Amino acid sequence: MTSTDATTSMFERIGGSDTIDLLVDRFYDRMDTLPEAKTIRAMHADDLGLIRDVLKRYLTEWTGGPKLYTPEKGHPRLRQRHFGFAIGDAERDAWMTCMRGAMEETVTNAAARQDLDKALSGLADWMRNRQ
Repeated sequence: MTSTDATTSMFERIGGSDTIDLLVDRFYDRMDTLPEAKTIRAMHADDLGLIRDVLKRYLTEWTGGPKLYTPEKGHPRLRQRHFGFAIGDAERDAWMTCMRGAMEETVTNAAARQDLDKALSGLADWMRNRQ
């Protein structure tokens, strides 16, 4: 966050639940359709309904919104949960391509979008588990 927004959560800055819902829907729509996302799409079940809901709850909490993820799932343990998937630079980049396109469509505040991109880029980079 920028210093002027230190007391406002990212959740609020990007537009709250409605934006998170649209962001995740656009993200998975892109994953379903972009040729460059084929490898990460193959890591998911045919039906993306359940994972859409999980990501919506996770991002809501991660961005400072209501605690919707940890009461049901516990600590995110993202790397552990994704250990069975080979995630390298190509997979990280495909994930970020889908997410950046979704952010462009849904997060209207440019400064908030830039801050969210930086945070998600760090998260995506941290998720890599192979060279």
